[in-house]
Amino acid sequence: GNPLREVGKCKGVKAIGWFIEEYGIAQISMNITNVSQTNLHQAYEACFESALQRGLRVSGSELVGLVPLKVMIEAGDYFLKKQRRSTGIDELEKIKIAVKSMGLDELGPFDPHKKIIEYVLAAEQNNPLLEMNLSDFAHETASESPAPGGGSISAYVGALGASLGTMVANLSANRRVWDERWEEFGSWASKGQKIVDQLLALVDEDTRSFNAILEAFRLPKDSEEDKLIRNKAIQSATKYAIEVPFKVMQTAYDSFELLHAMADFGNPNSVTDAGVGALCARAAVRGAYMNVQINTKDLEDQTFVEKILQDGKLLCEQADQLESKIRSLVEEKI
Repeated sequence: GNPLREVGKCKGVKAIGWFIEEYGIAQISMNITNVSQTNLHQAYEACFESALQRGLRVSGSELVGLVPLKVMIEAGDYFLKKQRRSTGIDELEKIKIAVKSMGLDELGPFDPHKKIIEYVLAAEQNNPLLEMNLSDFAHETASESPAPGGGSISAYVGALGASLGTMVANLSANRRVWDERWEEFGSWASKGQKIVDQLLALVDEDTRSFNAILEAFRLPKDSEEDKLIRNKAIQSATKYAIEVPFKVMQTAYDSFELLHAMADFGNPNSVTDAGVGALCARAAVRGAYMNVQINTKDLEDQTFVEKILQDGKLLCEQADQLESKIRSLVEEKI
């Protein structure tokens, strides 16, 4: 019979089971038609429990076709929590946890870039800076090419700062004397990891926004119509080149809450890491604001310019205050 139907916990699943004499194993084939009712790890666990009741074990599993990234992340989070480990790790590590926990690589290698829908689609996009190693990134920045420039560097510095805060949270979650606090620190780490991912995405986005301005300036200007089209393109690209570093400011600023918490009550052995993270966060906010300021000079929409400069100045002032507060806290504990 169908073990999934017997345990009665897998809605939105079509499944059939059979025994393969040649290999001496039973196999269950499932189509999950509604992941909001039953997701991948729930279907796997149902099979696992059913096998266990019969004195058997699940020897492995295989994913046929493509799977949404969300499904694999949810599975990774589920098994991390089951192991009482922090969920504040990057998505590739979560996917690795999900693959190993469900035995998705038992019958053959599981390549996330060939099995996960979003990764297959992302392969068609261009993120050259994030694909570089640290040395190549530094050399590319130092080259005579104007991009990557201060905007991309601000985003990357912000990502490093948030990464340090996330690291302290993960170290705190795994500290033996704080076993009962793993969920608390794991929650902080998850927040930090989201900020890291957002800032990393903005590294290439800032360079793309700068290149879009250059492309707009290269448009023809022979006729009056050409000039109108060109100016409209320049204004649109310039506005986006302001919005991107402003997003860097907001996102890097969001990391101060994490960094202050980790400096205040995180793993005391890593308090200086939280301090360095705060320095990075302030540099990211201040650096991105310079890019906001310089790009507003060429924008005709003065209402937008005045508002974003005012909001940006306030973020800078608040970042200065928070960084100073965290630095004082760190220096007291050193």
